[in-house]
Amino acid sequence: MSSSTPPPFVRIPGLKTVEEFRALLVRLGIRLECDDAIETAPASPLAQPLEVEGRKIGNRWCVHPMEGWDATADGHPTECTFRRWQRFGQSGAKLIWGGEAMAVREDGRANPNQLLIDEAHQASLAALRETLVRAHRDRCGTEQGMLIGFQLTHSGRFCRPRDKAKLEPRIAYRHPLLDRRFHVAGDAALLTDDELRALVPFYARAAKIAENAGADFVDVKHCHGYLLHEILGAHTRPGPYGGSFENRTRLTREILAAIRAECPRLLIGVRLSAFDFVPFRPDPAKSAPGKPGPGIPEDYSACLPYRYGFGVREDLPVEPDFNEAERFLRLLLSLGVRLVNLSAGSPYYNPHIQRPAAYPPSDGYQPPEDPLVGVARQIQAVAELKRRLPDMVVVGTGYSYLQEYLPHVAQAVLRAKKADFVGLGRMMLSYPEMPLDVFEKGALAPRLICRTFSDCTSAPRNGLVSGCYPLDDWYKVRPEARALKALKRGGG
Repeated sequence: MSSSTPPPFVRIPGLKTVEEFRALLVRLGIRLECDDAIETAPASPLAQPLEVEGRKIGNRWCVHPMEGWDATADGHPTECTFRRWQRFGQSGAKLIWGGEAMAVREDGRANPNQLLIDEAHQASLAALRETLVRAHRDRCGTEQGMLIGFQLTHSGRFCRPRDKAKLEPRIAYRHPLLDRRFHVAGDAALLTDDELRALVPFYARAAKIAENAGADFVDVKHCHGYLLHEILGAHTRPGPYGGSFENRTRLTREILAAIRAECPRLLIGVRLSAFDFVPFRPDPAKSAPGKPGPGIPEDYSACLPYRYGFGVREDLPVEPDFNEAERFLRLLLSLGVRLVNLSAGSPYYNPHIQRPAAYPPSDGYQPPEDPLVGVARQIQAVAELKRRLPDMVVVGTGYSYLQEYLPHVAQAVLRAKKADFVGLGRMMLSYPEMPLDVFEKGALAPRLICRTFSDCTSAPRNGLVSGCYPLDDWYKVRPEARALKALKRGGG
C-alpha cells in the first residue's frame, strides 16, 4: 500500500459532527474527553495563563521542537529556518519548546544540516529567536507571556553529521534488534565512560549560549531514541552509566548540575519519551515492493526479559511501564526541574506510537492500529503521570491526528487537569494560525489542517528539507516538492 492509498480505517475528515467523532471513539473502545464546541478566548481552557517558576505563560498552547534539515552545512539558520520560526511566533502560542533541536557538538548532529549551538552560532540563534518574538508581537500586540526554550541534543544512535545517507552511530549500549536494523556490527560505536563524561561541558556551554541568545529555558532532550533517551534504557551497560537506575540517570544528573553551575537563573525543561516499545517493521506477508504492509513488532522472543529500553514492560515490550517514567520524573523534581514535555517511542523504529498518522513516511509501515488508538495512548499516559506527579508542569503530545477535533479534545483534557499544555508539532507546519483561530473564531480552516500525510518526515528521510509540501504553498513550488513526488511515485 503506497502512501497515497486511502487508509483502511475511518478517516477523520469524513466525520461531519462531534457526535460522529464520539461514536467512532466508542466503536474503537477509546475513552477520550471531547467537548461539544470550540471555546474562544478568554473563556477557553487553552487561553488560561499558568505561572511556572515565577514566569506567567500566557496560554496553554505549546510549539514542539522539530528538525528542519535546512540549516547551512556549518549549522546556521537559513531562509527556511527563519520562516518556520516566524510562523511559530505568528501562531499565538506562548510556550515555544525549543522550536528546533540544536546539536551540542558537530559529531552529534542528526543530519549535516542541523543547527549547532556554540559560540560561533550565538548571534544567528539570537536572530532566530528575535524573528519569532517580533512575529508574535506583530500578530498579537505584545510578546508578554512568552516562554521560549532551545532544545539541546546529541543524536547518539542516529547521528548523521557528514552525509545525509550515512549513519555514524554513537550508542549507549548494544541493542540486539536496533543494532541489526541500523547496521551496528561491533563495539566501535559504543561511547566509553570517558566520552560520556566529556559531553557534560558541551551541554553546559550550549546552555550558556542559549541564555546569551535570549532563551528563557533549555530543554535537555531525552526522547525519540537519541542519546540521553537511549542511556535511560542502558540496563545491560556495565560501569557507572548503566545497569541500575542511579547509573542510568548519572549523565542526566551531571548535565543538569553543570548547567545549573554555568547558568543558575536559566530554567531547565526535559522532553522525555515516557514509554517505548520494541522496534516495528512492515509485515512481510502483507508487503510488496514499494508497498509496505502494516507494522508488526520485531521478533523479541529471544530478548526476554526485555532490558533494552526505558518505560517498557520487560515481560511484554509492546506495553508501557509508567513506573520508570514516574521514578525519573520524581528525580527531575528533586533536581528542580518541573517543566516536562512527554512524548513516546521513536520516529526511527516505532513511529505509530510517537506520531500517529493516516499515511506512513517513506521508510515506515502502514498503521498497525487505528491512529486514534495511538493518540489516546499518549494522552492517557500523560494523564496518568500528571495524576501521579501533580506538581510537575506537563506538556502533552500526539494531538495532530485529531485534526478537526483537536481543540475539542485539547480543551477537555486541560479542563480535567490531565495536562497543563497542549503541544503542536506537524500541525504547526501546515496551520500555524490554529491557536489564534481557536481563540478568535472558535472555528478551524479545514484546508490548512494537517492530514498526517507524513511528507514532512518522508522528505528528510530522503535527504530533503522538511516542510508541509501538500498544504503550504511556499513548499509546494520548491524543487524539493517535485523530487518528493517522484520518490513517492517510485515507491521510495
